[in-house]
Parts: sequence; structure tokens; C-alpha cells
Amino acid sequence: MTLDLAKVEATLLASAEAAAAHTLPLFRTPLDVDNKYAVGFDPVTEADRGAETVIRAVIAEQFPDHAIIGEEWGNSGESPYSWIIDPIDGTRSFISGVPVWGTLIGFAHQGVAIAGIMSQPFIGETFLAVPGRSTYRRAGETTALRTSGQTDLAPARVFTTTPNLFKGEHWGKWEAIESATRLQRFGTDCYGYALLAAGQADLVIEPRLQTYDIAALVPIIREAGGAIACWDGSEPTSGGNVVAAATPELLEKALALVNAS
Repeated sequence: MTLDLAKVEATLLASAEAAAAHTLPLFRTPLDVDNKYAVGFDPVTEADRGAETVIRAVIAEQFPDHAIIGEEWGNSGESPYSWIIDPIDGTRSFISGVPVWGTLIGFAHQGVAIAGIMSQPFIGETFLAVPGRSTYRRAGETTALRTSGQTDLAPARVFTTTPNLFKGEHWGKWEAIESATRLQRFGTDCYGYALLAAGQADLVIEPRLQTYDIAALVPIIREAGGAIACWDGSEPTSGGNVVAAATPELLEKALALVNAS
């Protein structure tokens, strides 16, 4: 079967638009927040659940034979092709009124993400990749995404959602990265990876990601010239402990540092 990449791209954009129509009216409004965890805090809201519902509907209409993997509503279908959805990555930011959350939709073949979108509808930004290109869209303008090209750790700008993620067995790895780099910023969720693709950050490192946290971002970074892998060097589409870098050279140095710590 020949894959229609133009149709994949159109479906990514239509799905993100459908999600935005659901999330934006609820952003910065009083919302009931449920907690998925018995111990700890993993929030979910009507905005998360409803956005995934409409995304699934768009995808199912265009590609009824493809599998869908979603954070809120689980897995459906079996196919070499899968759509991987996080309707609101950064729900903590969403319920705090901070516009660094995003809708993530990845498209994978045989377990490797080859296309994806990160939509931040409040700011009006879309980061999108299909094979051969990664683009940034805002206010009707589309430009190519390109990473910073940074190859060295010392001047690197590093993002992670919070250093608390590394507490315990991974704390030494965070300390090694923090000591080796110039600047660290926190709380960016998926937006940090998008900014890496745009050349505004050089490294993003996070442990224990799920596939819906990262799949959409993998092609956005790679098609912009960046590199991304799990800490053991394996494919990150399925999630795990992940580091993304502006260049393959920087990724290699970051992986060496992490695995030595």
C-alpha cells in the first residue's frame, strides 16, 4: 500500500484544529480536575478527554484501518500504521493558565514516528513534520524549522519539565547534565522539544516518558536536523528515558555523559 503523505499531513492539521475547538474555550476557565493517581498527582480534565475524542473521530474517518493509541481512551485497532495522541501534553500548565501545553499527534509506521504535530492554539503556533520537512506555522506564515546546530555541551541550553523527575536512581544523571551545560529552564513540557526544533534550545532530557508524550515530537526534531534517542541509544517513539539534541554530535556527547553518571 502506498501511503498518502499529503493526506497524513491534512489529517494531522484537521485533528489539531478539532482539538483546539474543544480546548481553547476551556483554557483559563474553572474546571473540575480529576487525579489519575491514588498517590501523587496526575491531573486530567474534560478538556483532555473531549479533545482526544474529537481527534480520534477525525483520524478514524480518514484512516479507518489504522491503529490509534491515546492517553485518555487507550488503544484501538491493529495496523503497521498508528496514530499516537496526547490531547493536552502539559495538563498541569493547562490548569494553571500557562500556555506551554500542546496537543500532540504522532503518526508512526512499524513503531517509528515519521510524522507529527504539536499545536499550541492559544499562542497560535503549530510545529509539524512529515518526511523531508519540519515546519513552523503562525499567523498564516509557514517557515522551515532548523535546530541551533550546537555540537558542544558547555554552551548548551537545556530544558526539562522539572529536575524532580530525576530524584532517586537518576539524580546523578541530572546533576551531570546540569554541571556540564550553561543554562537550564523548567516547566516547558512538549513546548521545550518544539523550541529545540526551532533553534531556541539545544538539549531536552526527561525520564520515564510514555509513547504519547514523545511520539509526535520525534519527527519534528529529526526533520529539523536534530537527533533524539532513549538513554540506551534505542528508538524513543515508544517512550522511555529520552534525550533530544540539536545535532547528532551533541546527542552522542549527552548520551555518553548520562551513561557515565
